[in-house]
Amino acid sequence: MRRVRINQGYVGLVFKNGDYLKVITQGTYWLGFNHEVKVYDLTRDFYAPIALEILLEDEYLATLIEVVEVKDGQLAFVYENKNFKRVLYAGRYVFWKGLVNRKIELFDTSEIEMPKNMDKTLFNNFEVNKNIRVFEVAAYEKAVLLINDVYEKTLTGGVYRYWRNDTTIKLAKIDMRQLQLEISGQELLTKDKANIRINFYTQYKVVDVEKALLANKDYEKQLYIAMQLILRAYVGGFTLDELLEKKEDIATSVFNEVQEKATALGVKVLNCGIRDVILTGEMKEIMNQVLVAQKKAQANIITRREETASTRSLLNTAKLMENNEMLFKLKEMEYVEKIADKIGEITVSGNGNVIKQLKEIFTH
Repeated sequence: MRRVRINQGYVGLVFKNGDYLKVITQGTYWLGFNHEVKVYDLTRDFYAPIALEILLEDEYLATLIEVVEVKDGQLAFVYENKNFKRVLYAGRYVFWKGLVNRKIELFDTSEIEMPKNMDKTLFNNFEVNKNIRVFEVAAYEKAVLLINDVYEKTLTGGVYRYWRNDTTIKLAKIDMRQLQLEISGQELLTKDKANIRINFYTQYKVVDVEKALLANKDYEKQLYIAMQLILRAYVGGFTLDELLEKKEDIATSVFNEVQEKATALGVKVLNCGIRDVILTGEMKEIMNQVLVAQKKAQANIITRREETASTRSLLNTAKLMENNEMLFKLKEMEYVEKIADKIGEITVSGNGNVIKQLKEIFTH
């Protein structure tokens, strides 16, 4: 015989020759030959030394333990004294009752949706977080949710969490703000085969998320190509001179023609505009020469116009002086005054023909 003491907060399982006999709680006990005791802390998990089914045949022992079965496709969250303790995966778990206030929550992870009332503070726990898939959609974005590559719904801005399981989950996001598409340095041929480059921009917004992401592949690229083709067709219908005269109409024409294609892509074109029209290579030199020639011709026209006006003015003055002797004398005095400002002394005879004498002075 030997004496065994079971302290408070502990229990013992008594075995004889490896076979379970009974459970003993707090107190002092005498054990016979070939008896052994396995002592357990009530605050710790219970690990059965033999098949649990054998132990559960003892009704008293069955009242002291709690058995938790976690099936495939399930998770269990363990709370002890109202604090999260750990995650349980598929399997059987046994806990001692009594000292620890324990709560077990079972979750079906075969469904992708997580309970809406789940404690948000758990998402910062690594053990919990590794069983969750997290997707973020910015405030200026929308996203289509695909479950096993099948459209489920459209999501707005926020953080979305789903159980990590064998279900395939994809999020395709799209920017809902006003966007800008630029066609830079696009080389085009005019109707008269002149090579030019155009920098063109378009501002647009996505208005139909499902159409843009699900009904079209690379909707931005398709919009770019549509704009490019319309621009090419428009430019190719005019000569260089016509195009330069009507370049303000390009944006309006492209804007009107692209609307239908944009709607099919799930976007709305807000406006278009030309940033630059650039002449390339020899065409630039030719246009510069044409511009210089035009300016020279304009300068010659202006010069001739001024010469004609000056001659007409002289003719009118001469006609007036011819018919008015007093005006003639005043004109003589005006010229004498102008000459006197530049010459120190002039001597003329007094026969009255001053203009003739001055002419003779300046021609000798």
